[in-house]
Amino acid sequence: MDKPARPSVTRRALGILDAFTPERPGLSLAEISRRTGLPPPTAHRLAGELVAWGALERDAHGIYRIGLRLWEVASLAPRGPALREAALPFLEDLYEATHQNVQLAVLDGLEVIYLERLSGRNAVHVFTRVGGRFPAHATGVGLVLLAHADRATQERAYAGPLQRFTEKTICSGERLRQVLAEVRRTGVAVSDGQVELVALSVAAPVHGPDDTVVAAVSIVVPAEGAEPRALIPAVRAGVRGISRALGAPSALRAPDSADRLSQSIGPRGAPVRRGPQLNGASPEFSRPE
Repeated sequence: MDKPARPSVTRRALGILDAFTPERPGLSLAEISRRTGLPPPTAHRLAGELVAWGALERDAHGIYRIGLRLWEVASLAPRGPALREAALPFLEDLYEATHQNVQLAVLDGLEVIYLERLSGRNAVHVFTRVGGRFPAHATGVGLVLLAHADRATQERAYAGPLQRFTEKTICSGERLRQVLAEVRRTGVAVSDGQVELVALSVAAPVHGPDDTVVAAVSIVVPAEGAEPRALIPAVRAGVRGISRALGAPSALRAPDSADRLSQSIGPRGAPVRRGPQLNGASPEFSRPE
């Protein structure tokens, strides 16, 4: 019987980097060895090479952490800092208007990666962080991005398994198919209590220079008493502004007034609680249950 091929040096080195998590950002050599399954001498040699290159840092107590060289490399990613820089002024406007969580995310496989999150002390608690990942099917930004993903990615999502977080999480491929069709029809996604029952998000797509969807933006508010229809104009104005900054033809054709949050959202914080609809009726949509 053939022996399984040994992992390459590159794969073993990447495995060391993958051993670090938000919960355990600092690891001893023994912990690296245990988490990766590498023999201690191999872990020591590879960790030393990663330190020399700058991918890891080692403190006086022998604890390893991710190094700044990786931040430099990550800054070259086309969907990273440049997109965040273009989006940030509009994200800040959304935050100032609502004082709730405002998030920017991109799709990577069947997960979303958060490029930016603005929040305040009184905003509803969410489990996201900048650079963090989350299953796309359970988030507003993820539903938007899956709705505009290629067919192969969508079919993988429908096939599951779809992780459950609450009783409202979409766990059926057929239900996910219906929700994504609704997102494409209305142009927005509403994720109500899918990750935490206390939170509701409204998300919309960001378009790039060729008008394809490159990212999504969401506002996350307390679910109790929230009126999604009142948030939709603000989110749409925000993503239209970002899309225009990125040179999306459809956004460039839109009137300038469409990007003014003051016209879409009203007084600061106004859209968070139930009340009259702003700027007339919003399109119909369904909440994922």
